[in-house]
Amino acid sequence: MEFLTEEGINQAVEFIKGKTKIKPRVGMILGSGLGPLSEEVELGVAFPSKDVPGWPASTVEGHTGRLVFGELEGQQVIVLQGRAHYYEGHSMAKIGLPIRVMQKLGIEILIVTNAAGAVDPEFEPGELMLITDHINYIGMAGLTPLRGPNLDAYGPRFPDMSRAYDPDLMDIARRVAKTESIPMQEGVYICLAGPSFETPADLRFLRGIGVDAVGMSTVPEVTIARHGGTRVMGVSGISNKANLDGDTVTTHEEVLEAGEVIVPRLASLIKGVLQEI
Repeated sequence: MEFLTEEGINQAVEFIKGKTKIKPRVGMILGSGLGPLSEEVELGVAFPSKDVPGWPASTVEGHTGRLVFGELEGQQVIVLQGRAHYYEGHSMAKIGLPIRVMQKLGIEILIVTNAAGAVDPEFEPGELMLITDHINYIGMAGLTPLRGPNLDAYGPRFPDMSRAYDPDLMDIARRVAKTESIPMQEGVYICLAGPSFETPADLRFLRGIGVDAVGMSTVPEVTIARHGGTRVMGVSGISNKANLDGDTVTTHEEVLEAGEVIVPRLASLIKGVLQEI
């Protein structure tokens, strides 16, 4: 069984410190098709994440697999251009490594983004959804990056998740979206293991338990972040309509195409938030 260790975290941290002197205050993770946002980062350095010892490799189209360090709207940032997923064969512990490394590097805020399928039939492709809460569906079944020995230096054995997403950051995001006229819904995100997309019956079940958007990431990262006391803001880019009746086919190509609409809106939202924090 694989667990995160302080030694493994430190190896990754020391490698990164050998590449850059930037001390990020904000970490960002960019989901499927959202990587172009990293091009907004200035005065920095970028390198393949696969070069970092122990780092989980991303194998999915739309996840470039780079670490970008620099400045965005006056904030020192680290941007993960793409992420690894459980369905790619990584352990939950391995998926948690990037968050631990960012915490060790000193981030105070984590902004997580993803491409998500609509479960709420009112949501339209291309809209943003501010994540107000999540359902840790796979975590309830035991698939959690916190399984194993607790790393006491980061957080308690039983972390509170009553405010997984920071209320103050959500308020800032709402103000920015209103000021910039960015179409933004709000709702509950659920993480499934994937990699298959959901059946119509799956989606009707999810809708019945209060889900607004569904994806295959983010929740394990947020769980690790909150365990370590990092404030979190989460945003989903809605990539497709809810298929509650089974009359449409969902594809990864559709997800990537939606990203072209989502990225400019997401960039405006995140840059606005960074200006205010």
